[in-house]
Amino acid sequence: MAVAELGAVVLDCPDPGKLAAFYAELLGGTTEGEGDWVDLKLPGGRTLAFQAAEGHVPPKWPSAEHSQQLHLDLSVPDLDAAEAKALAAGARPLDADDRSRTFRVYADPAGHPFCLCAC
Repeated sequence: MAVAELGAVVLDCPDPGKLAAFYAELLGGTTEGEGDWVDLKLPGGRTLAFQAAEGHVPPKWPSAEHSQQLHLDLSVPDLDAAEAKALAAGARPLDADDRSRTFRVYADPAGHPFCLCAC
């Protein structure tokens, strides 16, 4: 029997409102809060949260010295359409050149790696 339930995934960043708006563009949902903590309430009941972190240093991908610590896999029905929306919202390609794979790697505006994955 589980002793806990996942409440939220929280990303450190320099500007919680800006990063919440970026992910709202990709995932839908509504943002709640402002300042040092913003929640993105996602369809289906999950929460992705953003916490201000003074001196935030984004991970480098790929890099053993500056590990990414975690990344988000975002399932999408159309990689090309999702890529266009992600780039327009402020994503930066990290490893999206190989069009034969079922995933592409990007960085969000705060530098966190995430993947768009064909579902």
